[in-house]
Amino acid sequence: MSDLTLDERCALTRRIMGLVEGWNLAARDILVLLQLPESIKARNLSRYRDEDCFPDDAAVNRRLSYLIRIEDALHTYFPRNPEMRHLWVKRANKHFNKRSPVAVMVEDGESGLIAVLSHLDCTFAWDMTGSKAEYGQ
Repeated sequence: MSDLTLDERCALTRRIMGLVEGWNLAARDILVLLQLPESIKARNLSRYRDEDCFPDDAAVNRRLSYLIRIEDALHTYFPRNPEMRHLWVKRANKHFNKRSPVAVMVEDGESGLIAVLSHLDCTFAWDMTGSKAEYGQ
């Protein structure tokens, strides 16, 4: 994501802020989920809705990438029901030991993002297992 122009990065920032706010995440949870630098305080998150872009940091970029893929997968699961996309991430899920997917993402960090994405997107899970590399041989 480092190859994005400033305008593209700002558009991505607004898209992600819309996503996490649609999930009704608290400001502190957004900071944890995105692994934003400690210099960014919860009270400063509003600037990402309107003016600033997320920092171009490898850890932040990875998490943004996971969130974009999660959002895309939710669109595939619920193409005609946007409310269900937000509801699914907030409901307890037996796959995650009765925790909600959003709780898994916030509490477990990057591994939680990967777990939720793997659950939603079988191609991502397939890539993670190394099957893609074995298949090409």
